[in-house]
Amino acid sequence: MSNGQQNIGQFSGDMDRNEVEIDLNKFMALLQEKSELKDRIRELEDISNVNPFQKVVFLAQTVDSWRIFPRAFLSIYMFLLYYATFWFMELPEPSLEQSGLISVLVGAGAAWFGLYAGTHKAPTAGQDKK
Repeated sequence: MSNGQQNIGQFSGDMDRNEVEIDLNKFMALLQEKSELKDRIRELEDISNVNPFQKVVFLAQTVDSWRIFPRAFLSIYMFLLYYATFWFMELPEPSLEQSGLISVLVGAGAAWFGLYAGTHKAPTAGQDKK
């Protein structure tokens, strides 16, 4: 066998000049395989990045950033305290129990407001502090 027949199907070239010789059909097959692998990777990335609960996550972030529940609880408390205060002031002779009820309601309001005003949304893992 001659040297030319031994190299059929193998890479050959001048290694000093960083050149490689390859059969055009093999080169095109390699390019096709590379292209198919890239397409498959893109398909897998698209499949894995689809979160069916993304809308729920956005809703939760909105509720959290707007602080809907603490504001709703404070609003309900203020409404109840308003009516309890006017009920107490309309009593002709308030008893000790009635005075204690109003005192507890006012104290609870101070605690509610202190908790609401003293808390802030801490950044979660992976988010930058503002």
